[in-house]
Amino acid sequence: MANLQREELLKGIENRDCVARALDQAEQAIKTWEVTQTDFLSPPELADTLTVFKRLTDVELVAWGGYPQAERQRIAIARSDIPIDSASVNVAAVEIAGNFLFDTASHRDFLGAMLGTGIVREKTGDVIVLGERGAQAIVMPEMVEYLEMSLQQVRSVPVQTRRIELSELKIREPKKKEMTTVEASMRLDAVASAGFAMSRSKMADLIDSGDVRVNWKDVTQASYNVKSGDLIAVTGKGRLEIGEVAVTKKERYRVQLTRYL
Repeated sequence: MANLQREELLKGIENRDCVARALDQAEQAIKTWEVTQTDFLSPPELADTLTVFKRLTDVELVAWGGYPQAERQRIAIARSDIPIDSASVNVAAVEIAGNFLFDTASHRDFLGAMLGTGIVREKTGDVIVLGERGAQAIVMPEMVEYLEMSLQQVRSVPVQTRRIELSELKIREPKKKEMTTVEASMRLDAVASAGFAMSRSKMADLIDSGDVRVNWKDVTQASYNVKSGDLIAVTGKGRLEIGEVAVTKKERYRVQLTRYL
């Protein structure tokens, strides 16, 4: 891939280093006819990578993080004439079991303990906290044995770490609430305030302070126009997906919303 084309592809992309590495892997996949894989990507990195790769016709991508709603995912990249699916993405799961009844551990505690063994964030996917019984974590397959040996304590609690099958993951289906709103415009502050049931001025404050993201990108303009298919995330409040949008006889917008709690 010529440097000129690469520069063009990366223009305006926030997570440039991450996308550049994925482009290197795409070049390798094209040259070697092998399937290459990225590290685990955060939602904003994933969104940027998928945006750039939409413009490339000679490669095929599959993103997978171990279960359908996984936030952190790896991407498998292959030539477009090589069939790939989620099984082409190598991920493994471990259980971190201990008695957390008297010393409750949070997502941050489990992640911190894993990183404390010396592995880097890019090698870990989602961490699913199971309350007083411990947690489950998705990791690169080559990390499993190392974590089984090295991860022996979280907070004050001794733990046993062992490999489990992906089918043993205890995933809670997200709670969701469907609703419809009618708005004069598709402005972010208008649609989001309806979806999160708060005043428009409060939502405008949250947007202004950088607490609102659209499709994993920070948006700080209340007047930003959203559209069908967009995902709005507000720190501490959950997420809102914009469904079908119809224009009424009075030239207003009837918007279907799904809020994930």
